[in-house]
Amino acid sequence: MPASPPPPDALEAAQPHDPAAERRRAIRQATSVAIATGLYGLSFGALSVAAGLSVLQTQALSLLMFTGGSQFAFVGVIGAGGGGVAAAATATLLGARNALYGAVMAPLLDLRGARRLLAAHVTIDESTAVATAQRDLTASRVGFWWAGLGVLVLWNVFTLAGALLGNALGDPGRWGLDAAAAAAFLGLLWPRLAARSAQLVAAGAVVVALVLTPVAPAGVPVLAAAVVAVVIGWRSPPGPSAVPGVPGTEDVNGSDEVDGSDETGGREGTARRSG
Repeated sequence: MPASPPPPDALEAAQPHDPAAERRRAIRQATSVAIATGLYGLSFGALSVAAGLSVLQTQALSLLMFTGGSQFAFVGVIGAGGGGVAAAATATLLGARNALYGAVMAPLLDLRGARRLLAAHVTIDESTAVATAQRDLTASRVGFWWAGLGVLVLWNVFTLAGALLGNALGDPGRWGLDAAAAAAFLGLLWPRLAARSAQLVAAGAVVVALVLTPVAPAGVPVLAAAVVAVVIGWRSPPGPSAVPGVPGTEDVNGSDEVDGSDETGGREGTARRSG
């Protein structure tokens, strides 16, 4: 009987660790995500002015609110005749997920002062996804900043272009812009679905979101889907650190062995699964 092939994470751990290559990989991922998301800003700019907002108001939303789902929800309520309070409440509910991202990213980035404020502003879906997709702490930080700042710049540039073009763009679906960001996320997510727990989280989140979307207010399906991950993570045994070197993410059972260490005894290398 032939031996079963090693699991994907074992093959990945066996590869030589090249910090420069990890950083280049993170930058490539961040750049592709930033471009895909930035292009979607064209449709936001066009839809915002079509809903009755001025170019200046549209640009202020992209610069200050800077969370695409909340921005679309805001202009959607305004365009449907809703008031400012209802639009702000809907956008806030949808943007609440960024607080969860902050809890994940704070120990990874370990920032102080003005850089911490800037990091909070660019802690969004894209920067968090790129950062947590990396296998190296430095690469995670590089990916976070490249994705966060890249999206900030391109989203605002293309928002302005879309607002100036206005209704000439028409339905964003005609240009495929509505699928660009989703495709970029799928590309980041797919390699992380090898583990059974990740597959359960993804399947459960999809089911919850699909069930709630027709009946729940905007933002609720996203938050409810996130609860699936929390519940499964709470009930499942702890695993290895998602990003080696991040404090507080080691196995709580104490099995945080790693291959190799630096001269000061710090943990470096690839985490090994226990048991």
